[in-house]
Amino acid sequence: MNAEIQNFIKVWSIAITSLLYTYFLPSKIPTGFTRLLFILPIIYLFITLPLSLTSFHLGAPTTFYLLWLANFKLLLFSFNQGPLSSSSSSSSSSSSPLSLLHFISIALFPIKIKTKKKVNEQEKSQRPFFKILGKALFAIKLVLLVKIVSIYQHRENLHQFVILALYCCHVYLAAEIVLAVTAVPVRAILGLEIEPQFNEPYLATSLQDFWGRRWNLMVTSILRPTVFNPIRYISTPILGPSWSLVPAILATFLVSGLMHEVIYYYQSRASPTWEVTWFFVLHGVCVAAEIAVKKAVNGRRRLHRAVSGLLTIGFVAITGAWLFFPQLIRYGIDLKAIDEYYILLHFVREKLRVPI
Repeated sequence: MNAEIQNFIKVWSIAITSLLYTYFLPSKIPTGFTRLLFILPIIYLFITLPLSLTSFHLGAPTTFYLLWLANFKLLLFSFNQGPLSSSSSSSSSSSSPLSLLHFISIALFPIKIKTKKKVNEQEKSQRPFFKILGKALFAIKLVLLVKIVSIYQHRENLHQFVILALYCCHVYLAAEIVLAVTAVPVRAILGLEIEPQFNEPYLATSLQDFWGRRWNLMVTSILRPTVFNPIRYISTPILGPSWSLVPAILATFLVSGLMHEVIYYYQSRASPTWEVTWFFVLHGVCVAAEIAVKKAVNGRRRLHRAVSGLLTIGFVAITGAWLFFPQLIRYGIDLKAIDEYYILLHFVREKLRVPI
């Protein structure tokens, strides 16, 4: 673990240092393919850096942050688009450039800064009760994650379906907690208001609601300008504004699937078997079909929220057990992650002297 932590510090030190070069580039290099040419070495660096990490809880988030989110932000930045561009930064309504600290934070971490308008609206509408409720919910989710990990000690006595159900809950809780914890130092040091990374996905009433407005909103915010919008722009003259949604949705889910495939590869170092890609392709097809059905009925018929919610979460869980988790289980990534949790929990127990 000492070597892994040293590698982790080295990886992030190099990533931060490389962004110093990127930050001072715009004043000398025009936007477009010329700037992209000078940023390509940084993109390549971010692709290779996570390969030096072997643990799940240090390697997987680093791959997600650098190889996926940071590189997509840099691609947009090359063309003066996205959160790193001064003209489109959500941290300000003016066109003033980002400070160096803001630039590095936005580039490397899964955060989206709230606009001043959103902050003001939230301050007017949000009561102290809801702030307390939000903190209580986060604490409950943290306790649930600890309990789920502790249940794994008895996995030999559990049915496979129960284990897969626990995995579904585990993925959601772990992803939300890790992304929220990552945003804490940015919020504390810079004093910025950050958009939520998740919006209670278990309350989703449709696949469109689940993927577009509730699940991992940082991915949604970066895939929209890099994949969805360009594909729809290209498709609209050919297919029309309505049908252009279909290739845009399918391309977005395909890219998401391929990026998950890369993260799986970095953890297993085994040739991909493409189940996780098909998981996202299937959901892309279903989202496109769902939107088409909604347009066809035009709000005349609608399932009760409780029914549509159960169908949505059930479909996500069943398809996840079928296509999302097999690669994780086949290559033992799930067991590696659980073992790392036990190391952390035992460390906490030793320090706090409390039973877990």
